[in-house]
Amino acid sequence: MIDSHCHLDDDRFAEDREAVIDRALAAGVEHMMSIGTGDGPPNYECAIRFAEKYDCVYATVGVHPHSAKQFDHLSPSRIAELLKHPKVLGLGEIGLDYHYDFAPRDVQHRAFLDQLEVAKSARKPIIIHTREAWPDTFNLLEKYWAPAGLPGIMHCFSGGPVEAERCLKMGFYLSFAGVVTFPKALDLQKVARTAPADRILVETDSPYLAPIPHRGKRNEPSFVLHTAVKIAELRGLPLETISEQTTANFRTLFAVSSSSTS
Repeated sequence: MIDSHCHLDDDRFAEDREAVIDRALAAGVEHMMSIGTGDGPPNYECAIRFAEKYDCVYATVGVHPHSAKQFDHLSPSRIAELLKHPKVLGLGEIGLDYHYDFAPRDVQHRAFLDQLEVAKSARKPIIIHTREAWPDTFNLLEKYWAPAGLPGIMHCFSGGPVEAERCLKMGFYLSFAGVVTFPKALDLQKVARTAPADRILVETDSPYLAPIPHRGKRNEPSFVLHTAVKIAELRGLPLETISEQTTANFRTLFAVSSSSTS
């Protein structure tokens, strides 16, 4: 399996990060993609440090919508430079968050659009965060990203069939996190059951959103197994099939081979 989205730089892993990675490997997680948003600029390299230290870790760079106020005129060039790193696979997580509104919405839009331009120039996939902002997220992506014909990930996909169809039409992959294991996530489970097999991924978003049976605890990459088990159950398939398919999808999306570890 590949955990397509985790936050290994989070302080909650400070005391046992090495053990967390070891547990993931022992659970069959061959790679983890550490998301490089951290606490915002100027700390653009927070995930790259772990990708350079651990063969099993890939990285991204980007400015999260929560940190959009820290995005400045130097940010695009800095991100563009770091996207050249051989273990940086994509730009993210970027997008819009209207639940917390830590940054004014016009500021979020500006940071989002500027980063879309950087990703287009670099021909790199994007990783999208959207919360309570589907209409604006879709409008911006359909106008400024979809025409480029480049792929991306809807991280921790939380929508229903309508949102899924619109994401898939733009060429996005749907990444399912621990929320899909929650009993009340019926619309999400419907999408996990019916989405095209070649467009699904699994992730933890650790240390957040631990799946059942660990709900309410600190999440970690090894727990991606529970999400994969749930998706296999929903689709009526063996776990091995889901593991192989989502791993192949990740490799296709980011153009990495099974031997791409450094």
